[in-house]
Amino acid sequence: MKQWMIFVALAAAAAPLLPAADPSPDEIIRRFAAKESEFRKARESYTYKQLVKMEELDAGGRATGKWEINSDIIFGANNQRTEKVTYAPPITLHNVILTPQDEQDLRNVQPFVLTSEDVGKYDIQYMGRQNADEIPCYLFSVKPKTMLKGERYFEGQIWVDDRDFQIVKTFGKGVGLLKKGEDNQFPRFETYREQIDGKYWFPTYTHADDVLHFKDNSQHIRMVVKYQDYKRFGAESSITFGDEVADPSSGSKPAAPALAPPLAPGRR
Repeated sequence: MKQWMIFVALAAAAAPLLPAADPSPDEIIRRFAAKESEFRKARESYTYKQLVKMEELDAGGRATGKWEINSDIIFGANNQRTEKVTYAPPITLHNVILTPQDEQDLRNVQPFVLTSEDVGKYDIQYMGRQNADEIPCYLFSVKPKTMLKGERYFEGQIWVDDRDFQIVKTFGKGVGLLKKGEDNQFPRFETYREQIDGKYWFPTYTHADDVLHFKDNSQHIRMVVKYQDYKRFGAESSITFGDEVADPSSGSKPAAPALAPPLAPGRR
C-alpha cells in the first residue's frame, strides 16, 4: 500500500502541468471592459504632450503638403483639463481638409477605449489568441451595432493582454453617419499602448499610411500621433505648462511636440 502510494505520487509529480483554460469570450469582454473603465477615469488625471503630423504624399512617396500641431494636455484654472497649443505652423495641405469628424476621431477613436459603459454599443466577436508584438493577447473584431447622428465609432480589431485584461493595440478606422453628399474618407490606423506607472496601458503611438479614395480623385496620406510624458496630476504634483514656442528666426528648435490623436481627412 505504501509503495503504491509513492508510485502514484511520483507519477503525478512527473506529469506535465496543463495550462489553465482561458476564460470564456464573454468573461474576457466583461473583465477588459471593466479595466478600460478604470483606465479611462485614471487617464483623466494625467497630463501629457501630444504631437500630430499628417502629410499628403505624391506617387513617389514624397510629402507635398503637411499639417502639424503640438499640444500640452494640462490642468488649468480650478483644475479644469485643458489643451494648450505649443506649435502650429501654417497648414500646407492641398487636396484634403480636416472636418469635425476628424476632430472626433483624433480625440476619441484613435486612442480607442472600450469601457463597460460603451461595450453594449458594439458587436464584439472573439477571433482567438494572437500576440501583439511579443505580448500574448486575445484578439477581437469590433464594429458598432447601430450608429447615431453626430457620433463617431471604432471599427476594426483590438488586442487584449491576457494577463492585465487591457487593450494594448488597435487596428481599424473611424466610422459614423455622414450627411447626404458628403465625400469624407477616413484612414485605417494602428494604435499602440505602453504600460505607464506599472498599472494601466496608455496610448503612446498611432500610425496611418493609407490612400483615401474620393469621388473624383485619390490621395495618399501618412499620419503619426505621439502621446508623450504622461504625468499623474495630484495635490503633490507640479504641472509643466509647456515650453514656449521658439521663434523660427532665432534658429533654435521648438519645444518637443505633444500628442493628439490623428484627424481623418475629408475632401477639399
